[in-house]
Amino acid sequence: MLADEINRASPKTQSALLEVMEEGQVTVDGVSHNAGRPFMVIATQNPIEQAGTYRLPEAQLDRFLMKASLGYPDHEATVALLSESAVRDRTVAVQAIVTAEQISEMAKLAASVHVDAAVLGYVSRLAEESRRHQHVKLGLSVRGCLAMVRTAKTWAASVGRNFVTPDDIKELAVPVLSHRILLDAEAQFSGTTVFEVIDAILATVVPPTERAA
Repeated sequence: MLADEINRASPKTQSALLEVMEEGQVTVDGVSHNAGRPFMVIATQNPIEQAGTYRLPEAQLDRFLMKASLGYPDHEATVALLSESAVRDRTVAVQAIVTAEQISEMAKLAASVHVDAAVLGYVSRLAEESRRHQHVKLGLSVRGCLAMVRTAKTWAASVGRNFVTPDDIKELAVPVLSHRILLDAEAQFSGTTVFEVIDAILATVVPPTERAA
């Protein structure tokens, strides 16, 4: 499911996604309907105009696995886009490159990647540090920790490894944590960014150098 500018949806509409994102099902008039597999929600937010928008609640943000900022296309991509200005509907050029069954198999492969207890402890310590950081109002939840581990396993599998390293966790910290860590009002007023806080947390918590005994 692709939701364009999700922050323009009403809070009631946003909350309707909570069940399907967590449970993979929707319930209508007391009857549950399976969303099928694989299923994911990809959403965009309008970062500029705030009029007519509704901030996503923390519980909703926590259910998004990662947050990415695309920014502007580079020069070559912009020129290519302008050269095809006559094309109105780009969806007609989209073609499937893998099947749903292949995606499910890849997910199973990622799930089998090993995560040492030392790395799990590292993730837990990062979460604990985020909760007591002086500028943080809401730190990393247990759901956020699970998201970090699952993302790291997929990342490792994508580069041909069957195990997760502490560097994987550090590499994924910003996209996995930036929408989950909420700063207090004083930090926001002073110009402190969530990226600076994540860097500080990573600098404070020492990653493991050996496997757990």
